[in-house]
Amino acid sequence: MCGGFTCSKNALIALNILYVVVASILISVAVYGQASSLVTNLPIVGGILACGVFLILISLLGLLGAVKHHQVMLFFYMVILFLLFLVQFSVACACLTVNSDHQEMLARQGWNKVTLDVKEQVQERFQCCGFQSRTPENGTTEHPSCEIVDKICCQNAFDPIHCQCEPCMGKLKETIDYAFKLCGGIGLFFSFTEVSSILHGL
Repeated sequence: MCGGFTCSKNALIALNILYVVVASILISVAVYGQASSLVTNLPIVGGILACGVFLILISLLGLLGAVKHHQVMLFFYMVILFLLFLVQFSVACACLTVNSDHQEMLARQGWNKVTLDVKEQVQERFQCCGFQSRTPENGTTEHPSCEIVDKICCQNAFDPIHCQCEPCMGKLKETIDYAFKLCGGIGLFFSFTEVSSILHGL
């Protein structure tokens, strides 16, 4: 049996240990991504690493405040966590409400920013060529050569000579939509765990 601050203290410690584990996973994923040739040039890796480090620092502050019953630490912990909740909840809702047009626009911006090496890796992985078309409207090539990937796409084609890979956007659409929904769902889940931490800290 527990009552008063004892239950809140134990719950707060458990939640912050969970945050430390999640932060460690985020940092591990970021380090692996940095070492992996598939995502070396993607700026999202740095963002994941920063989130992991920030989450560990907040968790340690919450753990110290709960263990020592330090009112000042717990106050700053709750203020930071509340601000984090507002940001995370807003981003999660935005991810869940992004329509296909906005997803395509964001994917186009990402495609234009990455290097040709990353585009080539995407084309080989998804067996596609170009973003929305093989030849852009301005006539300039915005993607690597499709010669290698065409051979992979057209191995079992009826007419391999005239066979061509489809543009990447069509194949990426489901993956992008799933990623937005997954990020939104995870964001909402952790937003409500943050609210739980704030309530237990009161």
